[in-house]
Amino acid sequence: MPASNPIAAWKSLKEGNQRFVSGEVLHPSQGIEDRARLESAQHPGAILFGCADSRVAAEIIFDQGLGDMFVVRTAGHVVDSAVLGSIEYGVAVLNAPLIVVLGHDHCGAVQATVDALESGDVPGGYIRDVVERVTPSVLSARRDGHEAVDEFEARHVQETGNLLMQRSRIVAEKVEAGELAIVGLTYQLS
Repeated sequence: MPASNPIAAWKSLKEGNQRFVSGEVLHPSQGIEDRARLESAQHPGAILFGCADSRVAAEIIFDQGLGDMFVVRTAGHVVDSAVLGSIEYGVAVLNAPLIVVLGHDHCGAVQATVDALESGDVPGGYIRDVVERVTPSVLSARRDGHEAVDEFEARHVQETGNLLMQRSRIVAEKVEAGELAIVGLTYQLS
């Protein structure tokens, strides 16, 4: 799926998802020749930043193959310095023209955040960090009158895209120059 512009990259992902939904997947770029071609370099058409949920495997739901996407995943697609560095690498070094922020319904990180806000009991360990990073999205949605978890999930996707623009000069400059686009999506597990 190497793509030279955001529109071509988006078209390829959209077509791949349509194949996945219809059950007519091609499983592209997975052969011996493809692996040999990728040995020396990668040229992904898109960066996918999504949740680490095992039910949301990016290459599968977009029917993409090896080397087609540069995938970065964390619980709740929360942004930290490692995520920013990875995405900036995909943008500045690999020249991917599209970032897809992929959330999903029934997200455990968003639900854990809602539960913590309602009960006052914040999880321990580094799960706390995930909850703290999702909290601004949930609070923003609540300020706008939203109360349903699916609305919080959608807002978190939107806020994640905004955060990438705010925190990364590399991303912001490429978007402003029209060389990069950010698309937010929410995957429906059913």
